Amino acid sequence: MLRDYQRRTIDQLYKWFADGRKGHPCIELPTGSGKSHIVAALCKEAIQTWPETRILMLTHVKELIEQNAEKMRDHWPNAPLGIYSAGMRRRDIGEPITFAGIQSVRNKADQIGHVDLVLIDECHLVSHKQEGGYRKLIDDLTLINPALRVIGLTATPYRLGHGYITDEPALFSDIIAPVSIEELIFKKHLAPLRSKLTNHKLSVDGVHKRGGEYIESELQAAVDTDDHNAATVDEVISLAGDRRSWLFFCAGVKHAYNVADILNARGIVAATITGETPKAERERIIAGFKSGDIQALTNANVLTTGFDHPDLDLIAMLRPTLSTGLYVQMAGRGMRPKNHTDHCLVLDFAGVVQTHGPITAVNPKKPSGKGEGEAPVKACENCFELNHISAKECVACGEPFPAPKPTKQKLHDDDIMGLDTTEMNVTEWQWRRHISRASGKEMLMVTYYGALSDKPVNEYLTVMHDGYAGQKARVSLVKIASNAGVHGVTLDNQLDDVAFDLNKATPPALIKFRQDGKFYRVTDRRWG
Repeated sequence: MLRDYQRRTIDQLYKWFADGRKGHPCIELPTGSGKSHIVAALCKEAIQTWPETRILMLTHVKELIEQNAEKMRDHWPNAPLGIYSAGMRRRDIGEPITFAGIQSVRNKADQIGHVDLVLIDECHLVSHKQEGGYRKLIDDLTLINPALRVIGLTATPYRLGHGYITDEPALFSDIIAPVSIEELIFKKHLAPLRSKLTNHKLSVDGVHKRGGEYIESELQAAVDTDDHNAATVDEVISLAGDRRSWLFFCAGVKHAYNVADILNARGIVAATITGETPKAERERIIAGFKSGDIQALTNANVLTTGFDHPDLDLIAMLRPTLSTGLYVQMAGRGMRPKNHTDHCLVLDFAGVVQTHGPITAVNPKKPSGKGEGEAPVKACENCFELNHISAKECVACGEPFPAPKPTKQKLHDDDIMGLDTTEMNVTEWQWRRHISRASGKEMLMVTYYGALSDKPVNEYLTVMHDGYAGQKARVSLVKIASNAGVHGVTLDNQLDDVAFDLNKATPPALIKFRQDGKFYRVTDRRWG
């Protein structure tokens, strides 16, 4: 039985195709939302509705192949399912549904033959350029069936040094985001994270970058020192309390082993997993970690995807990274509902929360120097005009911006979730079309009013913008309008007309919001 948001995911995908969209969609699903159950239901419905359909499910590691195939069997015991994976010593060909490892099939399009639908788990690994195993196989399969469609699934629809995976050039054309982390936490399907500002901090001063990320050898040399390792381990022990299952993300293999050595020396039973750990030893260590015989597990670059231990209750981030996706994947390991506590503590020695923001509102960066995307902006407090971040006075009304205050690092217990919010009971709202004098782009602006003592909250919906920002704003607009009792809102209408209709509609009774610089980010709206 699918959960409501899992059913919603499939329905939104059907609608995407029914709307005649071009290209290939990516479905963004938070870690722990049950992608494998959604894939299983989608495959079953496709085969039972269109028996001639041929589906290829791709991923990059055999652990995910095993998990996805197991969930398929649970959902549909008699599924016509084959597996093609050298690591699993299976080379099944000819079944309507084939679960495969990309390394095993990248050159096997001729053997695979006609495929109607390719599903790709962890699709952020697909290159945005015309290169790599995924792109080669898709190109070869498209020559066999020009009508081939690709559906991607990922919790992190962005690539290091590129931005969102829909940013040109790209294989994927749209992102479908049917459920948020906030909704999954509210419905108890995920557990929240809590973070604390650590006293000890790992510096990346002098560490160079390559391909948009820190050079691993230099990074490891900078953070893997006796002083750093002792200080971080001691602080973890002092803050852990009665937490019993600790996962450390380290900057490299040597770093992981050195941290484990100090933990063991402090009386904490610890072990290490790296990419070189033999399969049998890896399975033994993970079993010991899950049973509680091993309290702390250190790793380097391996336990970010495909690793599921719900009762994990402490994550120590000792690996600075410029990759938004890696940050979200690391944090996501701690969000499974637990048997013994209601949250997972994240200790961020590496400054990744400050670098990327809360995981509910990350902002993947495009490469610098391309001149693409929206320029960073700030809102004038006098007239609410959007200005470039460097403006000293408002381009619309001339109001001077206050001099920037020195930044001071501040982190509350739940800031990694971006849930440090304020509530306001809404008495009315006011919509209008807004044109930025700085960029000339149209958008919708809504002002929420509360009691006389409440400062109005302004929200900007960039519905006319390109890319993911515009798409996300349009999805928000439709959801707001539907809850307010306005149906059939489309951008075929003039924004003035949309604003007119919404001004006559029912505003939410309550909003939750937080301040991002000069802007407000509305995180929840509740009617009734």
